[in-house]
Amino acid sequence: MSLADPNARGRHLLIVDDDDRIRELLKEYLARAGFRVTSASGGAAARKLIESLSFDLAVLDVMMPGEDGFSLTRWLREQRGPAGRTPILMLTARGDSSDRIEGLKLGADDYLAKPFEPYELVLRLRAMLRRRAAPPPIEPQGPIRLGRLEFDPARAELSGPDGIVHLTGGEAALLQVLAKKPGEVLSRDEIVDTLHMDEAGERAIDVQVTRLRRKIEADPREPRFLHTVRGRGYVLKPGT
Repeated sequence: MSLADPNARGRHLLIVDDDDRIRELLKEYLARAGFRVTSASGGAAARKLIESLSFDLAVLDVMMPGEDGFSLTRWLREQRGPAGRTPILMLTARGDSSDRIEGLKLGADDYLAKPFEPYELVLRLRAMLRRRAAPPPIEPQGPIRLGRLEFDPARAELSGPDGIVHLTGGEAALLQVLAKKPGEVLSRDEIVDTLHMDEAGERAIDVQVTRLRRKIEADPREPRFLHTVRGRGYVLKPGT
């Protein structure tokens, strides 16, 4: 089976893992798949790389001495510009759902449990890059009011009185999908299919909704704009 993928050529990946053997194996395997790979042994080294280089995707191990993958994810999502929107895949301990949920809450886009097949990692990375390169089609329409905020679906940009509100790539894509059909209930399956997510997508959607509410709602516990319709899905209801 050939690993080479012309779509991967030139894509720059950052691998962060404190295990020298795993880091080198991943670097070699992903390079064979056509990626350009830079690696770091921990959070401090990764921060320096992110501040000086541009990456298309980051693969972060959760359990590392010093700064762990959670802290590094939080820091990366706080960065302005393209760096803050870098897709993140987290490597977690087998069967530890708390790690996966925590990673998604902090802004990770996907996760893979250890031990894993390297080829599965390649497939997940390709899928993440496809989603980033091909956002859901947005029909021409004007900005949508969400109280004091305004969302422009065409630009995937949320703004307010204080300027641009930072959204991760996953948050922006989800808001685009919901904004395409304001007032219409969209099931989790519809959203997952539109965003070309895998079988773990439904849980990721729930986490993304929780994070979005913190950014667009005055009181996330009593949402005015992004509603859950029990047993059906989610609906975005614009308003002033």
